[in-house]
Amino acid sequence: MQQYKPLFSDPSYIGTVANSQACLRMGDLDEIGDGTHLLHFTMLGLFSFREMTVGSAIDFWLEFLRTLGLVPDHVTIHPDRLVEWTPLYGGRVPIVPDPECIWSDGSISGYCTEFYKDGVEIGNIVNPLGTCIDVGFGLERLDMIANGTPQDDALGTLCETVMTIVESGYRPGNKEQGYVLRKLLRRIHKMGGTLDHPFFAEEVERQKRLRAKYLRLRDRHSEMSPDWWFDTHGIDLSEIRESAEE
Repeated sequence: MQQYKPLFSDPSYIGTVANSQACLRMGDLDEIGDGTHLLHFTMLGLFSFREMTVGSAIDFWLEFLRTLGLVPDHVTIHPDRLVEWTPLYGGRVPIVPDPECIWSDGSISGYCTEFYKDGVEIGNIVNPLGTCIDVGFGLERLDMIANGTPQDDALGTLCETVMTIVESGYRPGNKEQGYVLRKLLRRIHKMGGTLDHPFFAEEVERQKRLRAKYLRLRDRHSEMSPDWWFDTHGIDLSEIRESAEE
């Protein structure tokens, strides 16, 4: 949704757009493999700028889910919007108050309502600035619940994610997407997995060199900060120390 952020705060723009967007959620890295959390996935998005109402967005997505044979077990609403938004569901879905139903992305924020099926959040509707609509539903979770499509285990998810990043044109590096790719390659190796790609072998050898370097230097520089180790020697202590102490 980043490309649409300026439109949320532009009162002169009125319109609605929809898209599907590839997402990478590193915050779920430790949760993958549990059958519900994914590392990379496709987000179905609907963005309306002062055109759709919360009520019309709810109607649209309940109908969309119905075409998939899905009826949410329940939805959640922030207590501050409970009186206003509960009637919008018209008794079609059980409603649970949830004070966590607030979304924020820097300068843009708003209350939201979240949809749950089989104990898993499948999507939400956010009301940014109280005037717009930002909807997101995870395609793979919908597929999992509607069709019983199994999710990969943690190692399979990692390997698939790495190849998706590589095929998108990124290379291992120390910044941004390159750093994320390098981190995932290390995680595959740490879990005892392997990947038939030169980047994997290169990263394994690189980690061996950095580990040896760290072991050689750590006593002389034990007081230095993690930032110093990374900026000066390219050593990520969160990874190297763990492997060095095994």
